[in-house]
Amino acid sequence: MEEPLIPVVLMSHTAHIRSHRKPRRSATTSIAVRAGVAGGVLSMAAAGASASASAAETTQTLELPTLTADLAAQVAQSADATQQAAANYELQAERDAAAAAAAKEAKKDLAEAKKKAEAKKKAEEARKAAAEAAASRSSERTTLSATTTASAPASGSVATVIAFLKAQVGDAYVMGGTGPNAWDCSGLVQAAFKQVGVDLPRVSQDQSTAGTPVSLSNLQVGDILYWGSAGSAYHVGVYIGNGQYLDAANPSKGVVIQDLSGYPATGAVRVL
Repeated sequence: MEEPLIPVVLMSHTAHIRSHRKPRRSATTSIAVRAGVAGGVLSMAAAGASASASAAETTQTLELPTLTADLAAQVAQSADATQQAAANYELQAERDAAAAAAAKEAKKDLAEAKKKAEAKKKAEEARKAAAEAAASRSSERTTLSATTTASAPASGSVATVIAFLKAQVGDAYVMGGTGPNAWDCSGLVQAAFKQVGVDLPRVSQDQSTAGTPVSLSNLQVGDILYWGSAGSAYHVGVYIGNGQYLDAANPSKGVVIQDLSGYPATGAVRVL
């Protein structure tokens, strides 16, 4: 078998020497280089911007706590000042209220003291007036007693009875009272007739039957009047003339002179 023939190509005599010129770069290589350079520049710029931003952010991060602390301190100071002002206002209000209450209480105490002083003064005046009236009545009774002893007959005198009764006007009414300054109705009648030697029973029931019965149309001064039925009378008095009678009426009136027309009696008896 025959071997294939290999063609022989003739070369230049300078083909084995390298060219002193730099090989030309292809367009693709140039563009790649330029892109790389541009990318590097942009990367550096971006890195610089990032660094600047980081620095600014770091600055802000460092400054914010300081600003926040100052603001918090100012807010706290303002809150303290507001709280202190409120406390001062509240304290002043409490002081004003306490002063007003004290003034009101003092005014009330003063009024009460004046009222008590006036009441005490009136009570003292009333006591003196009562003492003077009692002394006057005692004097009248002493005079009347002396006159009766000297001039009254044994059977008694109507005038003496009436004079004694009138001397007791103004005395108090007290249930069961027999004098000398307080009476009930039958106690006063008994004491009056005792001045002329006539002894009457103690109670009104018995006094209503102690003398001679007389009609109310034929009354004489000194007759004993009674209210209720004879023997069961609940009140007695003495007729003093002119349609009037004298009695120890009740606790609100005491010993008084009254009109018979205002409280007509049931009956009457005569013992003098």
